[in-house]
Formats: sequence, C-alpha cells, structure tokens
Amino acid sequence: MDKKIAVLAGDGIGPEITTQAVLALKKVADKFGHEFEFEESPIGYVAHVKKGQALPQDTIEACRNSDAILLGAIGDPRADKLPPAQQPERAALLPLRKIFDFYANIRPAKVFPALADASPLKKEIIGDGLDLVIVRELTGDVYFGKKDMDEQDTWRSDLMKYSRPEVDRIARKAFEIAKTRPRKKVTSVDKANVLYTSTLWREVVTKVHNDYPGIELEHYYVDNAAMQLIKNPKQFDVIVTGNLFGDILSDESSMITGSLGMLPSASLGEGTFGLYEPIHGSAPKYTGLDVANPIATILSAAMLLKYSFGMEKEAGAIDSAVEAAIANYRTKDIFTEGKKLVGTSEMGKVISKLI
Repeated sequence: MDKKIAVLAGDGIGPEITTQAVLALKKVADKFGHEFEFEESPIGYVAHVKKGQALPQDTIEACRNSDAILLGAIGDPRADKLPPAQQPERAALLPLRKIFDFYANIRPAKVFPALADASPLKKEIIGDGLDLVIVRELTGDVYFGKKDMDEQDTWRSDLMKYSRPEVDRIARKAFEIAKTRPRKKVTSVDKANVLYTSTLWREVVTKVHNDYPGIELEHYYVDNAAMQLIKNPKQFDVIVTGNLFGDILSDESSMITGSLGMLPSASLGEGTFGLYEPIHGSAPKYTGLDVANPIATILSAAMLLKYSFGMEKEAGAIDSAVEAAIANYRTKDIFTEGKKLVGTSEMGKVISKLI
C-alpha cells in the first residue's frame, strides 16, 4: 500500500525523535510490504527563521497532499521575544488543527507493566499497569472563543462556547473508540453544576449515548474527575471532555505513567486524515544531546498506522517492539538499575530491530 506521510520535525528535539519514528515506519514498510513516502517540511520557530512564518503555506500544502502528518515538537525560548500572535504554539499548532478540522485529540495513557514502578502513584493504586484513553475536543471552547477586552484594558475575557454539532461529533468519536476496547465504558467530564455550556455538553452526550446501547456511560464533574484520576485511575476506560478540561486532565493522566516521553497522541477529524505527535514539548535544553526518549513519537507513528492507514497488525508490531525494548533498554527519563542506558538513536534502532 502506497502512502504519503508529511513529516514536520519542528523545534528542539523534534528532528531527533521524528528520525526514530520514521526509522520504525520504514521497518514496518519493509516487513509488511508497504510503500511509505516521507516529505519533510518546516514548522515552528525553525520555520519562522527560514520562512518568516511558523506555519508556511508550503508546509500546509505538503500536509494537504499527504495521507497523514507526523509532528515532532514545537517551541523555542527565542520565540518568547516575538509578538504573541507569531509565537509557534499560537501561530502554527492551533492554526494547523483549525485548517484541517482536527477536532478530536486521542491521548492514550498506558503504563507498561515493566514501567509500573516509574509511576508516582503507589503500587496498590497503579497495580501492574494502566490503560485509559482521553478524548479531548480540540477546536472549540475558550481556546477558539471570542477574545475581548475594554478600551482601558482593565479586563479581558475568553468566551467558552460549544454548539450541539461540535459536542455530538466528539461524543461519537469517544463511543466509537470505546466499542473497540474490552471494557466499553465512557466517562464524560464537564462542570454542569456551574457552567451553562456544560449543561449542553451533558445533554448532547446523553442523547448520543442512545445510539450506543452496548456502551456504559457515566458523568463526572471535572474537579471530581481530577481527584479520581489520582485516587483510582484504573476505574476509567475512555474519558471524553472539552478542550480546556481535556488539556488539564490529559497532562495529569500522562504524569501518572511516570514519563511524558512514553505517551503518543492523535488529532483526528472526519475520515482517516490525522496529525500524530508526542504529548511532550520540544525540550530545547536537550537538543543534540542524544538523550531524549523517542518512544512517544514512535508510538504516535503506531497510532498513525492504526487510525489513518487502518493497519492494525502493523501498529501492533510497533507496540510489541516497544514493550520488548523497555524490558532491557532505557533512556535517561525511564532508567532504572539493571537496565542498559541508551540514547535517542540507539533506542530507536533497538525498537526497529524488534519490529
């Protein structure tokens, strides 16, 4: 199967970690008889320096002409001197999501049994591992709502707004994902006891649930959900929530796993086209030191195979290779005594050989 992948390495450690993910994808192509074409384009601060824009038009076109996007990381401390509207996160990542209507962010929070001790939670809480998914609405809420301020700049506001179609489609995405998982359970998170927006959210999610009789649905207020993620994270299967709440809860769930370097994500719209990236940042202080953990990006590539290309077996081969690799090899962020300490490139090579 011939597929084209836009590779946006970005800033900081982005080029290092995407190189290892591409290596894994090439191994998959060789083993399973596929043809993957990779087109690299700049994004982020490096694109601002080269092209004068954090998201150049030719990068957008490269994405438009691809079957999926693999993103490294965006952000550079030198960009702090730029006007807010030109800073990479605002000028590249948010517009990219909006242009392609990537409204659903899928973030698995999985603790491999071999890394259970890396979790900050007690052994009796985390057990032998954890496997939950957060489905975050990505193109609405206060991030994209109307911004306002008075003439004297004595106040500012961000409008939290959701429409029924926006909630409907993200709810369906969550229920569809739950259908593929053994527990078949969705937890919808809102603040319906306070926010008018959340009353609509809960109403629409409940209505959509009628189309999925085989899926269990429960509703949590966001403050309780945050507490329960620490108290008893294994109770959750699929969590669906809005942009703001999802931003916070997904970062909380990621820390339960013990390292941001292990967690992938997918941003999806309608159809199979998607954006795949690790949840961590560009870590500029580690640039070029060959110490960054590439596993989150490699697992993002596995999600790319699964969600955009429909290659379940190939995605599973990467997942299995990662699990086999961490049994003996560790990067600095997940290192424990008795394991071999390796750098970014060697970890990528080990995983590719195990595919």
